[in-house]
Amino acid sequence: MQTIHTQIWQEEAEPGNPFAAQVARCHGYDVYGEMLGRARWSDMLFLLFTGQRPSERQAGLLESLAIALANPGPRDASVHAAMCGGIGGSPSAACLTAALAVGAGLNGGSREVFLAMENWQLCACDLTRWTNRLAEKPAATASIWPVAEHASGFDPHAVDTALPVRQTLAVLAACSPGERLPWLNEQRPALERLAGHPLALPGVAAAALADLGLTPEQGEMLYLLLRLPGAAAHALEQKQVSHRNFPFFALELAENTDGENS
Repeated sequence: MQTIHTQIWQEEAEPGNPFAAQVARCHGYDVYGEMLGRARWSDMLFLLFTGQRPSERQAGLLESLAIALANPGPRDASVHAAMCGGIGGSPSAACLTAALAVGAGLNGGSREVFLAMENWQLCACDLTRWTNRLAEKPAATASIWPVAEHASGFDPHAVDTALPVRQTLAVLAACSPGERLPWLNEQRPALERLAGHPLALPGVAAAALADLGLTPEQGEMLYLLLRLPGAAAHALEQKQVSHRNFPFFALELAENTDGENS
C-alpha cells in the first residue's frame, strides 16, 4: 500500500482497516490521545500553520484576533455574499464559497492582508521605511490581481479610524508577543497621515499575524478562515426568512398593465 507523505500529519492505520487511522499526530503531537480535551482551538491552528506549539502570549493573541475577525458583520461584502446565498436557498457550501470568493480581494479582503504583511516584512518598525513605502505608487505586474488603489491596511472610504479598529488594536497590542502591534498602536496617527487614510481592521490583522510569526501566505489563508463563522451564521439566518425581509433592500413586484407581475 502506498504511503502518504506530509510533514504536517502522521497516521498509523487501524489493524485490519487501512482506511482508518488508529493514531493521528499533528507535527508529532497525538491529536486524539494527548491534545483533545487539553488544547485550545488556537493551539491547534497555530500548530497546523507553524509546526510549533504556541506560547501563552501567542495563543492569547490568536484567540483575541479570532474573536475580532469571527463576524465581519452584514456591512462586509463577504458576509453580504453569504447572506445572498442563504436568502436564495443556496447550499451551505455555496454560501461559504461566495464569502471566500468575495472576501479574498484587495478591499478589506485577504489579499489586502497579504500585501500589508509584505509591508511589515519590508518596513518592520521603521517609520522612515514606512514613509518611503507609503509614498510609492503601486506598480502593475503580471498577476491575477489588479493594482491596489489604496495603501494596504487602510480604509479609503473612512474619514476617521473606526472605534472597533481602535479597540481591537489596543487589546491586541497589549497582549502581543511581538513588537509590531505595540508600535502600530503608538504610530497609528503618523501612519494614517502618510497613507492619507485611517487604519482599517485588515491592517491590524496583518500586524497581528506578523507578530505571530506567520508569512504573508499563511496570514492570507488564516484571515480567510477566521472570518467564516460570521458568514456562516448570517447565511443560516437568511435561510429561515423570506426574501421580503432581506435587510439590505426590498424586492417589490410591480404589476404590468396587462395584469401580469413583473
